[in-house]
Amino acid sequence: MPNQSALRLVKRWKRYETRDKATASVLSKTRGLYALYKREGKKQYRVVYIGVAGLGKGGTGGIRGRLRSHPSKKKEWTHFSMFEVHDNITREEIMELEAVLLAIFRHDPRPLTNKQKGSRKLSLLRRKLLWK
Repeated sequence: MPNQSALRLVKRWKRYETRDKATASVLSKTRGLYALYKREGKKQYRVVYIGVAGLGKGGTGGIRGRLRSHPSKKKEWTHFSMFEVHDNITREEIMELEAVLLAIFRHDPRPLTNKQKGSRKLSLLRRKLLWK
């Protein structure tokens, strides 16, 4: 029997890697979620951005490429974390995970630099189920 990951969604992950390791420590075409942080103390990291990658056809545009595409945010982020998903996780499931994370941070006093602030589907679900 082949080795199975202990988690259903996440295959591998790295946490609090420095920005200079973004290219070397992440394989190309890695699909999943990532977070950008700004280090604010010895062991304090503030989340400044949450993103997804590898949503294109054939898994193009992986996390490594997305990390490279954030040069305008270089002064805003010093570290990153990445969460690679299993191959059977769909594009829609990755986007749903991003929507949940963005919803958690939506009214945090430390705003994210994301342009996307949430998910229409998630918002409609909340309105539809109004916790009876």
